[in-house]
Amino acid sequence: MPVINRIAAFHDDMTAWRHHLHENPEMSYQEHETAAFVAEKLRSFGIEVTEGIGGTGLVGVLQGNGGDGPTIGLRADMDALAIEEKNDFDHVSKRAGVMHACGHDGHTTMLLGAARYLAETRNFAGRVVFIFQPAEEMGGDDGGAARMIQEGLFKQFPCEEIYGIHNWPGMDVGDFATKAGLMMASGDGFEITVKSNGMHAAQPHKGVDLVLTAAHIIVGLQQVASRNTNPLQAIVVSATQIHGGDAYNVLPNEVVIRGTVRAFSNEARAGAEPNLRRVVDGICHATGADYVLDYTRQYPTLVNEETSAQTALAAGAKVFQNVNPNPPQTMVVEDFAFMLEDRSGCYGWIGNGPEDDGCILHSAWYDFNDAALPFGASYFAAIIEGK
Repeated sequence: MPVINRIAAFHDDMTAWRHHLHENPEMSYQEHETAAFVAEKLRSFGIEVTEGIGGTGLVGVLQGNGGDGPTIGLRADMDALAIEEKNDFDHVSKRAGVMHACGHDGHTTMLLGAARYLAETRNFAGRVVFIFQPAEEMGGDDGGAARMIQEGLFKQFPCEEIYGIHNWPGMDVGDFATKAGLMMASGDGFEITVKSNGMHAAQPHKGVDLVLTAAHIIVGLQQVASRNTNPLQAIVVSATQIHGGDAYNVLPNEVVIRGTVRAFSNEARAGAEPNLRRVVDGICHATGADYVLDYTRQYPTLVNEETSAQTALAAGAKVFQNVNPNPPQTMVVEDFAFMLEDRSGCYGWIGNGPEDDGCILHSAWYDFNDAALPFGASYFAAIIEGK
């Protein structure tokens, strides 16, 4: 078995921790019980704990027995999503409308597993910093990674490198993927509020039909990708919400459209907002509607540093059954990108198994695959012991 034997021996313990976390999910910056659970475990392993960094974030520090060496950070996210879980297994969420639909319960558990093993063995030089981050799903400057950095994470714990992983449905358990350079997209958000006077649906000529205006805007936004961006630079503009109206026979006086913009290049990202504004302004001018457009830059692109990526691949080769050194880029975003803007490091994906029965990220039927726990914990440990 490629995983570390000692970690394999307490696989059942990790599974129990993961199920506890899955049953008790907490939203961004509400991870009080989760943080207390993590802190208690770390202290029971003999690890020094500092709480309250970035709101509900916490950090554990462990000194190795190998003398002087680097300080390496390992990071896991803790927050859940506002989704009503549809599963019916024993560890289903106990909190209505909240569930771990992205596997952060698994990420937290894998880092706890690595912490337990490393505290037992201390077969490394230098220090390891275990970073348990809140509010990954919030994103932007208000999200957990940015806030922890703003509140002095790397000043108080000056890591030379930092590593993180995310489970990846569609990859087999026992598989690992990462590479140097650009790996995950930037992510921005927008909210468009179109306004005018409402009127009877039978008399649309007496005002501006904002539902029709909103429909034109949603269609028009697609030209930002198809006609306003260099076709060699990938970008996705998606309207994900539309809200307006309360009655079947009344045209509303306000409609709100929300969505996201994903890009890989800085040029494409920089052009998205002015192009989006131009489209909205033109359509509203044509229909006679007023509008307010709020555009928020949320996640930077995630870029792995070359040397750190080679370290990650070497550690992965010791643990995983298959390692992919050149995975395709994805338009999914991750706020670990803020940490990689501040420190050298690498982010990778570990297999979570097939996407059967709705087991995809952010699905109401998602569940982290417990078989992946010893692989992730062993990978984190291999990073530290390889230094």
